[in-house]
Amino acid sequence: MSDQFDPEMRSWIMRQVRSKNTAPERFVRSLAHSMGYRFCLHKKDLPGCPDIVFPARQKVLFVNGCFWHGHSCKRARLPKTRHKYWALKIARNISRDRSHRRKLRSLGWNVLVIWECQLKDSVKLKGRIDEFLRTLPKLTMQTPNKKNSNRPNQRRKASKARRK
Repeated sequence: MSDQFDPEMRSWIMRQVRSKNTAPERFVRSLAHSMGYRFCLHKKDLPGCPDIVFPARQKVLFVNGCFWHGHSCKRARLPKTRHKYWALKIARNISRDRSHRRKLRSLGWNVLVIWECQLKDSVKLKGRIDEFLRTLPKLTMQTPNKKNSNRPNQRRKASKARRK
């Protein structure tokens, strides 16, 4: 089956597909904001440039389109034309997404992926986001440096010396 659009028109259509500020992403942002959460967008210094970042909580959200990221729902059906091309492209996307999630977790970030098909039930989605964000990350105790461990005592001693 051939494409119903000529190559030039198809190219124009594909260029219109956005990677940031998509309707599903804006919907999730609106939902999180209405729940009282504040966040940053598209932090380029993090692997995968997450869609929504909650720095204080060390949590990120990816809002993935079912087709582009290879979800296992009916929205992710591959086109009949150029099937091999699309299968390879989606497989690369899945691999890249997995790698980014792995890197984020190794850096101490918690990751939640929200799929486009999950936006239908906003009550369930709201609960899922709230549950994910409500739990604070585990803080690791760091042992103080020997250099800085005496600083409060040194300040007190210096303060007493000045008073004398």
